[in-house]
Amino acid sequence: MSNTFLYKLLCMQTDGAAGSGGAYSASEPGNGITVQQPDPDRIGADVETVLRELVEIGKVSRGQIVVIGTSTSEVMGRRIGTAGTEQVAEKIFQAVEAVRRDIGLYPAFQCCEHLNRALVVERAILGKYPQLEEVSVIPVRKAGGSMAAYAYRHLTDACVVETISAHAGLDIGDTLIGMHLRRVAVPARPSIRSIGHAHVNMAYTRPKLIGGERAVYSSERAEAARDSCD
Repeated sequence: MSNTFLYKLLCMQTDGAAGSGGAYSASEPGNGITVQQPDPDRIGADVETVLRELVEIGKVSRGQIVVIGTSTSEVMGRRIGTAGTEQVAEKIFQAVEAVRRDIGLYPAFQCCEHLNRALVVERAILGKYPQLEEVSVIPVRKAGGSMAAYAYRHLTDACVVETISAHAGLDIGDTLIGMHLRRVAVPARPSIRSIGHAHVNMAYTRPKLIGGERAVYSSERAEAARDSCD
């Protein structure tokens, strides 16, 4: 039995309320050991919950970018990159779409390392963020990942960009989205710490604070500090 699989079994016993409920049972191939697999409907509900939390905590507004990194393998209790499933991707995509409709944000779905973690977006974003560079590739399950492949087929006029500087990000399964966040990222703690079996991280970003000891960072202090700098 692999160390990875033993770890997954321990997580099943200790996650409790922190993870998704409504599980059913399945066996890991080659081991004959039954593991709990998450209910797909619960996956979608949990993703929508944590994404709405991120929007609120990070004050994400219309037209801003949220990068979504997902390992559907990890959600199902398997090692990242080994058992991707578009059934899980569909539920996650639907949850992201529900939040997008309300907020007007731009989701950017990160591909796997086989496509250098490029991102699937709607072509409309290129006009708003002209620094984005489109690349020619079509994500598939084995090169891009199940989540990116599903997003490419279901976003309106999808395309792929090489890199992005997102205002916030949601990482389901420790896929390492930091390379696509703006420079000052602030970790946020979701109320749900795992989606299925996948660990959840999320962060928002803020503008850099620049200047020295005289620098002012709030409008109230700026109003009070009217002295000359000469």
